[in-house]
Amino acid sequence: MSMAPRIAVALLGLLAGAATAHAQPPKDDWLLLPERVWTADGDAAHAGWAVLVHDGEIAAVGPRDAIQAPAAAKRVELPGATLTPGLIDLHSHLFLHPYDETRWNDQVLTEPQDYRTLKAAVHARDTLLAGFTALRDLGTEGAGYADVSVKRAIDEGAIPGPRLFVATRAIVATSSYGPGPRGFRPDLELPGGAQEVSGVDAAMAAVREQAARGADWIKLYGDYRVGPGGAVAPTFTAAELKALVETAHLLGRPVSVHAAGDEGVRMAVEAGVDSIEHGYGTSADTFRLMQQRGVAYLPTLTAVAATEQYFNDYVPGRDAPTPRMREAERALRAALQAGVTVGNGSDVGVFAHGENWREPAAMVAAGMSPAQALHAATDGAARILRQQRSFGRIAPGLRADLAAFAGDPSARIGDLAQPVFVMKDGVVYRQPAQEP
Repeated sequence: MSMAPRIAVALLGLLAGAATAHAQPPKDDWLLLPERVWTADGDAAHAGWAVLVHDGEIAAVGPRDAIQAPAAAKRVELPGATLTPGLIDLHSHLFLHPYDETRWNDQVLTEPQDYRTLKAAVHARDTLLAGFTALRDLGTEGAGYADVSVKRAIDEGAIPGPRLFVATRAIVATSSYGPGPRGFRPDLELPGGAQEVSGVDAAMAAVREQAARGADWIKLYGDYRVGPGGAVAPTFTAAELKALVETAHLLGRPVSVHAAGDEGVRMAVEAGVDSIEHGYGTSADTFRLMQQRGVAYLPTLTAVAATEQYFNDYVPGRDAPTPRMREAERALRAALQAGVTVGNGSDVGVFAHGENWREPAAMVAAGMSPAQALHAATDGAARILRQQRSFGRIAPGLRADLAAFAGDPSARIGDLAQPVFVMKDGVVYRQPAQEP
């Protein structure tokens, strides 16, 4: 089937899902009966526990015989499954799809924004059905402010998708991001993958504009491949970074920074940013500074594995990790050693939406325990989002954002690849087929 028919079929599914969501508002009582419950308040799952949901909120959690459910509560049996808080991915790009389908340059240069927005809606649905009930989307990569519209459509129940925290266009230094300008004719005016600025005044204006347009976070590119021979080098001056961060914080927006090299990471941390994305070349000293300043780290291991597969002939399951993959794994271990807060952020869009579970699995392969990786994707991620009072754990009073997986991901992280139940805000989007 060609791409166009696949999108048409997916859109029919989206419309059907939206109709279901409208027909089933978060007002029902639900009694969820998995084999075990992992609440995120500790490391171990609790066998024989149940969860009661009322009006979109977690009303009770504990041993089955201790929960008094209303007679009309809808019972959902989940034998063999573990119920967890809904998962969170803190580094996603709903407006991208895998580069082995279409290279990044071609997506930005040749795919119309309307087309990319429709695909983003499909990606949002696929993500939710995989058990990820919240996403921080870090830039539309040339699709303008369309993420604000996707977020609105989800919030209004028009399409199914996770809770979105969006960064809109992202901000880069002039001529420091793609497409081009290297490799293109100098007389071409190319659309950019992010908003370009130079100087303190332009930097402040861009933050103000993006915040006014609906950005929840401000995303910056603190370094990029702009050095001699394409080496990674910082893109903003210290004064520009300070202006960007201070303006964002004045407007109540946290700041996320793409930075791969140690100098770019350190400059961003010294400027007061809130999270670092990638950070593969970060030194132990800089990670210690991150820990002291309370800056979170999102390692995006899966993006490295995906690009190595696309461009450097890496074959998962056959080949040993490449040098770039080992560098990324080393950075994660160094961050953990320094006591840095590590969140789950995959850079999904580089690889297929709905496969977000690959990042927690990669984190475990790099040295984290399954429970550590689950915390990074639930309560830890919620704290990074400043949403810990709303979701991220299974506890009375929090929103009913829940997912269940066949098996026990707190012991075998790969079980996250087998979602059997998904609820967001008390609305069920996925559940096992009911016996007649």
